[in-house]
Parts: sequence; C-alpha cells; structure tokens
Amino acid sequence: MIDPISATFQISSNGLSAQAQRLRVISENLANAQSTGETAGSDPYRRKTVTFKSEMDRATGADLVQIKDIGQDKAPFRIEYDPGHPAADENGRVKLPNVNTMIELSDMREANRSYEANLKVISQTRSMVLRTIDLLRSS
Repeated sequence: MIDPISATFQISSNGLSAQAQRLRVISENLANAQSTGETAGSDPYRRKTVTFKSEMDRATGADLVQIKDIGQDKAPFRIEYDPGHPAADENGRVKLPNVNTMIELSDMREANRSYEANLKVISQTRSMVLRTIDLLRSS
C-alpha cells in the first residue's frame, strides 16, 4: 500500500527542486540579457528554456515532476544599430540576446508561486502529521 504522507512529501519536494532549477535558469537569462558576442558579428547569449516531464515513482506510485531538458530558445536575436560597439558587424549592427525581460520576470513570478505552493503543501502535511500524533498521544 502506498503511504500518502510520504508520497505528498516526495511530490512536493520534487516540485521544489524543479522550480528551483527553473528559477536558476531564469536568473541566468536575466543576468545575460545584454551579453553580446565577443567579436564583431558573433552571436550573443541565447535564452535558455526549461522543459518539465512527469515521471512515475515506482516506490510510491506518485507522479513526480522532473526537468526533462534545459534547451535554447530558437527565437531570433534582437538587432540594434551601434557602430561603436565592439561586437558591431561591418554595417554597425549588434546582435543582442533573445531575452525579453518582461517574459523572464513573468516566468519568475510563476515559478516563485509554484515554489511557494509546494512549500505550503509540505508545511500543511507536516502540521497534519503533528496534529495526528498529538491526537494519538491524548487517546
């Protein structure tokens, strides 16, 4: 028989781990939002993306979220005219990362809320277990 308490802790802890990894990738994207190539005409930083997958844990029978892949966004780079920039090509155009700060901030808020929801589940489950133990002691 599957222990629902253990399964709840495991599901939530996997969710915490997945969202923490997602937050790290978002932070890297934000940190590199203005990182250009090092030489004239070279490609700048390319936005990273996180893909999740559902994986069943055989021990508990619970569906757990896992990181499937950390890929790269294939969206085109932004181009700006800045002939004095060291990464400018012969026409004075500089390729900038395909990172949209507003999208990253929105993704960060969503990942943060998912992280907090998993923390809340762990907290509530722990509280429920402690109350059950208190009830058993007083019986």
